[in-house]
Amino acid sequence: MASTRDSNDALKFPILIGDIGGTNARFAIIVDAYAEPKMFPVVQTADFENIDEAIQESVLDKTSLQPKSAVLAVAGPIDGDEIDLTNCPWIVRPKLMIEKLGIAEIIVLNDFEAQALAISSLKEDARTQIGGGVIREGASRAVLGPGTGLGVAGLVRARNMWIPVAGEGGHIDMGPRTERDLQIWPHLQTIEERISGEQILCGRGLVNLYHAICAVKSVEPSLETPQAITEAAINRMDAEAGEAVDLFATYLGRIAGDIALVFMARGGVFIGGGIFQRLIPVVKKDHVRAAFEDKAPHSALMREIPLYVVTEPLAALAGLATFARTPRFFGLETTGRRWVG
Repeated sequence: MASTRDSNDALKFPILIGDIGGTNARFAIIVDAYAEPKMFPVVQTADFENIDEAIQESVLDKTSLQPKSAVLAVAGPIDGDEIDLTNCPWIVRPKLMIEKLGIAEIIVLNDFEAQALAISSLKEDARTQIGGGVIREGASRAVLGPGTGLGVAGLVRARNMWIPVAGEGGHIDMGPRTERDLQIWPHLQTIEERISGEQILCGRGLVNLYHAICAVKSVEPSLETPQAITEAAINRMDAEAGEAVDLFATYLGRIAGDIALVFMARGGVFIGGGIFQRLIPVVKKDHVRAAFEDKAPHSALMREIPLYVVTEPLAALAGLATFARTPRFFGLETTGRRWVG
């Protein structure tokens, strides 16, 4: 079984860090507490039968460094010695990895915990601000990101430590707010007659929104993937795609405002994930900010909270590296998520 660990225990270098999503896996090795991570090429999860094979072939076979510890972030619930990834057939088996790969200690985190760790120390050139507001040092922060799903996490400061708070905030209810929303909502695909944030604010959610807009306008949809809708919007090739992307950004601002209130995130709300980064050229930032602040009776409070887009594509790895170097600065619970050889 996984064992407990004192948060003051230093991890032994070299440390392998990995961000494993449904489609891509990113790995790096940290040689010591001061060195920049040694990066390895991004790999497609579909190209490897399992994570052990991916690490062996794409990392260990490419370097003479032998990691003594590993900190891995995975897109899926961590429960027991066999960890299923939500949108990937890989099963992470830390005990087997220790045996096969010669790594003495493995810690496995949720992927949005890694995003939360990243925003604890995100540099100014790795983020773009939308609208006003100023970070209050030591105040809570929050991160959300549309991707395969809608990830949400908080970051709370207590006892001189940053404590990441993972959850399933992407599944909160989302209702219509405007006249246009009232026209669109009846045409959205639901889950058991329910529309959550994730039903709109992720890759398949963008397709769901686009199809609903087409239905309202009695137009036959011609685009079937998030990528096609995004490209059509950026190149102004399809009016419905353009509206879908505009509303997607507005709704994301709306949910970001909700999350800001949940965590009282005076330290800032950060939007991560590749989808929104690609939409930045055509996003109406004033619409996003207005939706973020539209939280009566707390609109004045919302105007003080900064909203950022994370522009660092490897933010999760950066968060894992920060934790791996100085675990004592983070109140990260590893009970049931740490394995020792």
